[in-house]
Amino acid sequence: MVADRSFLSPEIIKDPYPYLHALRAEDPVHWSDPHQAWILTRYDDVASAFLDERLSAARVRSLLPIEPSADERQTFDPIYRLLGNWMVFVDNPDHARLRRLGRRAFTGRMVERLRPTIAALVDGLITEIARERRVDFVRRFAFPLPATVIAKLLGVPEEDLGRFKQWSEDVSALVFGGSGGAARRDRALGGLLALESYFRGLLDRFQREPADNLLTELARAEEKGDVLCADEVIATCVLLLFAGHETTANLLGTSIFHLDRHPEERRRLVESPSLAPHAVEELLRFDGPTKMQVRIAKEDLELRGKRVRAGQRVLVCQSAANRDPERFPDPDRLDLDRPDNEHLAFGIGIHYCLGAPLARLEAEIALAALAVRLPELRVATDDPPWHATILSRGLASLPVDPTKAGDHDG
Repeated sequence: MVADRSFLSPEIIKDPYPYLHALRAEDPVHWSDPHQAWILTRYDDVASAFLDERLSAARVRSLLPIEPSADERQTFDPIYRLLGNWMVFVDNPDHARLRRLGRRAFTGRMVERLRPTIAALVDGLITEIARERRVDFVRRFAFPLPATVIAKLLGVPEEDLGRFKQWSEDVSALVFGGSGGAARRDRALGGLLALESYFRGLLDRFQREPADNLLTELARAEEKGDVLCADEVIATCVLLLFAGHETTANLLGTSIFHLDRHPEERRRLVESPSLAPHAVEELLRFDGPTKMQVRIAKEDLELRGKRVRAGQRVLVCQSAANRDPERFPDPDRLDLDRPDNEHLAFGIGIHYCLGAPLARLEAEIALAALAVRLPELRVATDDPPWHATILSRGLASLPVDPTKAGDHDG
């Protein structure tokens, strides 16, 4: 029987796939003592779990103490209030209502309108890093691109972007299951309070002085008698800002890392930048930004002969499903032109990632432009640091040399 291991162990943070392969082959519905949860690793099981109404996405309380004291309830009220209004953490009918609100940001028309903006931002960021000998790709490209795009969409002034990085990192450790216990919750609480205060001020401003941005639309929607309250509008803004850059930044960083590790595939992209849309889909499958999602069993149920009890957590592991050999031939091979690539990186069903069209567009434009303008870009480390989180997958930093390493001394 496969060993029971923590997803926060250093070797699994660095490369979770050997362990996921073992789980999928030997115990595809595995009870994890370290995480007190069932882990699903086969493609069919993961896809079914996303569609199973017996599995709930409402898991905010699982992020906090099991039996909070009165003081803890008051302290963590912002977490309940804000994260409890995130559409990714609620079930229908509230999910459908909140999703209608968020969908305004990601209609096909809205996303396509952003293409020139994204292309211009990508061009400017490449110009900046091309001047330098060695840069951190995450800090200088992967983070600022999606953060700037989502900020522009919402109406956040560009000069405030720097403030969001720390707030987002603090919240990320809680949402994605990082280490740190009470200290982690305290940092997340501070980040959430700062974001809530900031967006409440912006919402008030755009109610008085409407502008051409999503936040103004949301303010007007409330004025038109929509069923959404101010707390829900603000929570949705925090979610869109947080999720709108976190996932794409992680995707961009891991994409450059894996293209560097697969020079033949990188060469194909350099020679045919039009391959970028296919490349994005394969990179999402190969090592996507979401390792797994949490569900809570609403009732007793059976999965492959295992009894899952009401109230137990279920980790729906997309990373394992996307490398299931029963679904993807030769799954550990990166193939930028892989056919029939129906990966689960963005989930499926009612919780399918709302921002997927924007993430895809940003990554496609970025990878194509990097292939054209920086064809010799190389990763300048053999061991980059990964974020130590259970649910997400991304690099904390990625030193790169924008030109061929052999062109420099030393």
